[in-house]
Amino acid sequence: MSTFAELLLNGLSLGSVYALVALGFVVIFRATEVVNFAHASLLLAGGYVTATLHDDIGFWPALLAGIAGAALVGAAVEFLVMRRYRGSDQSVLAIVTIGVDILLTTELTRRIGTDVLTPGDPWGDAVLTVGPVSIAHTRIAAFVTASLLITVFLLAFRFTSWGVAMRAAAESPETAALMGVRLGRVSLGAWAVAGGLAAVAALFLTVFPTPGLERATSLAALKAFPAAILGGLDSTTGALVGGLLVGVTESLATGYQSDLTFLGRGLGDLAPYVVMVAILLIRPAGLFGTKELARV
Repeated sequence: MSTFAELLLNGLSLGSVYALVALGFVVIFRATEVVNFAHASLLLAGGYVTATLHDDIGFWPALLAGIAGAALVGAAVEFLVMRRYRGSDQSVLAIVTIGVDILLTTELTRRIGTDVLTPGDPWGDAVLTVGPVSIAHTRIAAFVTASLLITVFLLAFRFTSWGVAMRAAAESPETAALMGVRLGRVSLGAWAVAGGLAAVAALFLTVFPTPGLERATSLAALKAFPAAILGGLDSTTGALVGGLLVGVTESLATGYQSDLTFLGRGLGDLAPYVVMVAILLIRPAGLFGTKELARV
């Protein structure tokens, strides 16, 4: 029972980080109806800036620089690339983001090389033990930070003018534009916010118990993609629920891998995708996604 509780707590903390990444997918999709496959490179960019600057300026300023850097990269991608394709088919825009991801990831992996960069976080390898259950301080910090950021975002999305503009743009871009909503500004803000959230997620994906930031770190964004899909790409609540579900599933599947050897190795990496497919078979729009109706 203690093993299950420990795996569940670690899964919830990991899932909250996945929820941050999934929220980035949802924010951009709601603002532009584009599935952003360049999100992995935004995560890697934010983590790289934080990891390379912490020795020179300290951890907290480096983290702020990483968040700002990823936000600027996201805004630059929207302004310099995506805006040029406005009005194109959504599948074309998705392919463009794949090209952007390849370019950015190639340059960042060239800079990282074979090194493993540490973010210089203040938690180190400290572990909190309560009875038979142990959990790393980094996991606790991840859950608290992600919960605060998601709460702030949901409140801003609900009550600020930016949030109202984004909801209006997601509901009907043409009507929103006629009512004075600047769609370009909404899109730019969405890409910047997604980049900032990815940078925070990159921090908690590279601290203990992981070795640090490496070239394969961007693949973590692919684990958050099922979270966004199964929750519903147009639902902020779905990103949260999907992230937690994926995190818990991965943690439990990895923890009980030795009891499930008949299913093969690497079950923890595969389990989130199995859950995603199972849910989509029942609810094609995701758990909280909006069903599209068409008159035929």
